[in-house]
Amino acid sequence: MIGFSCYLSEPADEQQTAYLKQMQQAGFTGVFTSLQLPEDDPKTLRQRLNHLITSCHQLGLAVVADISLASLKRLGIAPRDCSGIEALQLDGVRIDDGIDMTTVAALSHTMGVALNASTLSAETIDQLANAKANLRHIEAWHNFYPRPETGLDPCWFQQKNHWLHTLGFKTMAFIPGDAQQRGPLFAGLPTLEPHRGLLPLAAYLDLKRLATDHVYIGDPQLSPRSIAAFQAYTSDQVLLIQTQTADDRLYHLTWHNRPDVAQQVVRLAEARLEHIFAAPEPHHTDERPRGSITLDNTRYGRYAGELQITRCDLPADPKVNVIGHVAPVALPLLDHVGPHQALRFKQ
Repeated sequence: MIGFSCYLSEPADEQQTAYLKQMQQAGFTGVFTSLQLPEDDPKTLRQRLNHLITSCHQLGLAVVADISLASLKRLGIAPRDCSGIEALQLDGVRIDDGIDMTTVAALSHTMGVALNASTLSAETIDQLANAKANLRHIEAWHNFYPRPETGLDPCWFQQKNHWLHTLGFKTMAFIPGDAQQRGPLFAGLPTLEPHRGLLPLAAYLDLKRLATDHVYIGDPQLSPRSIAAFQAYTSDQVLLIQTQTADDRLYHLTWHNRPDVAQQVVRLAEARLEHIFAAPEPHHTDERPRGSITLDNTRYGRYAGELQITRCDLPADPKVNVIGHVAPVALPLLDHVGPHQALRFKQ
């Protein structure tokens, strides 16, 4: 599952409805929200939640809300009132402070339940088993970290995910958005610290490589550029690569990396197979920093016309023309170009 966040601090309006529809069309299937907004009037919060759930369900989007003992009290729901929680019509709840494992076990028989992945322990799992929880309905969700420098370490995160998977739990983590970011710090809402400020699709692919089952956007909004990138990837497994080049021929095809993956460059198979580029004369045989788009010239003999993207910094070569560059923001995507990977260049 890939999801996004929609918070109840803003009133439901046409803009919110349009964004929900846009994200659903881009391949997103879940929505995360939070009931822990102490500054909001409980009646207003309930109305906004009802509107969000109705709108999401009409689009086939599942809704999971962050709940705690304090947030339930503010909504007039007793701590162990499972029927009151179920009446919210949520598809799942993420459990925060103050809710005991007996209540979690009871809820697990009627809805999805997410526990804090970072603090989930063997003792907690024993408590759930003793309370006869339906463990198939319980998942392990990591937090997001608003304060810079406090996000999780990727190595520790991967080890934790492995341990949770051995116990049968699916995992979830957050990546930051690149448009509207959530206050009060407005520094992104990633689970992993290296993802702070990273292109959202690159962060998503990182989490998938670290064996994360579900990924949600933590911040309230993605940019149109990122929405288009997710849509291309979820529907066609195509990476959209933002580039700077004067050669318009790059923009008219879907390219594929060769099946034999090179260490230092991405070799785009179609260029030589289809003879798209006539063997060019030497021109702009400059240094090739990471992300350089290059074309082998006539001095390379039978390789003339080969199109590549450099994965690392390479020196100038009189046999290789530099015809463009991957935009700096898109460079992390190069780490995810595997065998047969499809990609399209975008200005």
